[in-house]
Order: sequence, then structure tokens, then C-alpha cells
Amino acid sequence: MDSNKIALLVALMLVVWMFLQRRGGIAPAEARRLVKEEGARLLDVRSAGEFASGHLEGAKNVPVHELADRLGELGPKDGSVVVYCASGARSASATKLLRSAGFAKVANLGAMSRW
Repeated sequence: MDSNKIALLVALMLVVWMFLQRRGGIAPAEARRLVKEEGARLLDVRSAGEFASGHLEGAKNVPVHELADRLGELGPKDGSVVVYCASGARSASATKLLRSAGFAKVANLGAMSRW
């Protein structure tokens, strides 16, 4: 492989890495601040099995495919919610659903690893 192809591959890998890091809509430090200082609810939308394998302290688990039917478990719609999952895809879907259901302050952390 010549040096131009290597440079192009490295650049592409960097762009993909940056995209994956930004899948969350909120910076990790801001998410932690919302939870610690403002009492935002932490919502894990991964499967029950993933949640059982490990989760962020204080998080409530409502798998994304059950979320529409379990909105009543999340508390008042005017409170802050920080949503996360494994990669950011499910939390993005959950964020849209929560906003469309009237939750006013929803932040998408994205991947749990960003915490």
C-alpha cells in the first residue's frame, strides 16, 4: 500500500472516530453536571441484560423498545432526563421519542462509555 492510500485510510478512520465520539448530543461533563447538580434522571435504554451487566449509578433501565409504553415511569415531563445506551443509536431514538411525548429537557449522552 502506498503512502497516499495509507494517509487517506488514516484520515477516514479519524473522521469515523470523531463521528462516533460526537453521536451523543451533550458533552459528558455537562451530562454529569445535570445529574449531580440539577437532579436530572439518568435513563439507560439498553436491554435488561445489558443493564444487568453494568450501568451508570442511579440509572433507570427502560429498553428503547418498551419506552413508549412506560413513559409514566419516568416522572414529571418538566424535569431533566439524560439518556444513554451502548453506541448512541438507541439513545438518539429515545431522545426523539421523549421530546415528541412532551418531555421538555432531554439530553442525549450517547454511548455509556462517554460518561
